[in-house]
Amino acid sequence: MKRTLFADAVALATAFFVSASAYAQSLSPTPSPTAPTPSPSPSPIAIKAGRLLDVKTGKIANNLYISIENHRIKSVSAEAPAGVRVIDLSGAFVMPGMVDCHAHILGDLSDLSPGSSFRMSSAKKTLWGMKNLKVWLAKGFTALRDAGEDDLGYGQLALRDAINAGWIDGPRMQSSGSYISLNGGHGDSEDFIAPDQELPRRPNIADTVDEVASAVRRDIKYGADWIKLMGTGGVADLTSDFKVQELSEEQMAKAVEVAHRAGKRVMVHAEGTEGIKAAARAGVDSIEHGTMLDDEGAALLAQKGTWLVPTLYTFQHGVEQGTSQGKDPISLAKEKEIISYQQPAFTRALRARLKIAVGIDDEPQYLPKEVEALVRGGMTPLQALQAATINGAALLNWSDRIGTIEPGKFADIIAIDGDPTHDINAIEKVVFVMKDGVIVKNDLTPKSSEP
Repeated sequence: MKRTLFADAVALATAFFVSASAYAQSLSPTPSPTAPTPSPSPSPIAIKAGRLLDVKTGKIANNLYISIENHRIKSVSAEAPAGVRVIDLSGAFVMPGMVDCHAHILGDLSDLSPGSSFRMSSAKKTLWGMKNLKVWLAKGFTALRDAGEDDLGYGQLALRDAINAGWIDGPRMQSSGSYISLNGGHGDSEDFIAPDQELPRRPNIADTVDEVASAVRRDIKYGADWIKLMGTGGVADLTSDFKVQELSEEQMAKAVEVAHRAGKRVMVHAEGTEGIKAAARAGVDSIEHGTMLDDEGAALLAQKGTWLVPTLYTFQHGVEQGTSQGKDPISLAKEKEIISYQQPAFTRALRARLKIAVGIDDEPQYLPKEVEALVRGGMTPLQALQAATINGAALLNWSDRIGTIEPGKFADIIAIDGDPTHDINAIEKVVFVMKDGVIVKNDLTPKSSEP
């Protein structure tokens, strides 16, 4: 039988990612997303930064040289280093690469129809993921946290391992496994299927405390860095109510117990007020969305030091999209309702001085829009840039390696045409991206001095 070119490509991709994962695991018994790519070290290089942002203080220094060697920043000084090539970014605004803490990377992210996931194989979703990750880099996001996928083949983990092994280009990643959800809950991807067409129960479905523990252990078994829980109903599905708590506090506490004992952490989708507070009491590490946060919940998150990833733009964008791109009217109606809760909740979060990190929860082409939405919501431009850099690094426990431009950190550096500390919309004009000391985007007129 004659095979199609696409079938050959899918087969090749599947074999490729199996090999990539096996290779990454051969490097270490427990593959780590924290290491730089094992590719040969590029030659020493320097960047001349016309304006260099210190994201910790908001201070901008002029005409400094960033020396880079063996994937890392060697020094930052006013003197040009001798004997190395200098990339001239003297006309640009230079800052650390940004971090997206709520990404979904697999599949066609523009297809919002209820059955989209069932029309695509794991291999094809992963191929789409390779394509999508290039957009994260192009937008200046050199690190991300995958917030869970519905792929039974764990394509997100294969991509993470392939990046670490140097097989493909992409942001440095931490990744969740599957969405752990109640039967019929927000993470049950079969919610639109008629009862007499029901498919076999998926391993991420957990109705009891013991079933949650088993689902957590399964994700850990296959290499997840984070456990993703669906603590409340949501918007994108057709059956759940975003106001209603789904997983019990006991179930979430068990997930935290099992994950923390294994050195993993827990993120929780929580939009409804009671679900937010139950998740915080259970000891989770981050709350995703937090759209109906009340004063008691804000105080609880502040007391426990729980992170908030508010994902403001995805709901705003959802209302703008309407039913385009295959979205069901049921989801649109929920988006229109939930948007009324968003600003009051975010104002409470700011008033309580919660730890906030950037997360898009949308197509990566809209990443700058989330940073802009934080400013519209009440942050200063500097606070929004901090949420996208040092805060994201801290949430990922990577403050020792990314988030600032300092000696010893990985050389994850971007340049912008404009000053986002004065006009946050300049964040849309990323013209230069370096990750791990390697240039992955340069839209500037080539200017460099050779040694």
